[in-house]
Amino acid sequence: MQIDPVVDEVRQARHAYAKQFNFDLRAMVVDLRKKEQQHPDRLVSFASKPARRRKTA
Repeated sequence: MQIDPVVDEVRQARHAYAKQFNFDLRAMVVDLRKKEQQHPDRLVSFASKPARRRKTA
C-alpha cells in the first residue's frame, strides 16, 4: 500500500499540534475555541435543517 504524502503531512501536523498540549484533548479544545474567537470571519455556519418526520408503520 502506498503512502499518500498529503495524508502523511496532515497526520504529522495533527501529531505535532497534539504534542504541544501533551495530547490533552481538553487543552486542545480550549486553544481551538480561542482561535475561533480571534478569527470569527473564518467560521462557517449553516442554516439548521428542518426536522424530518418519522414514518409510522
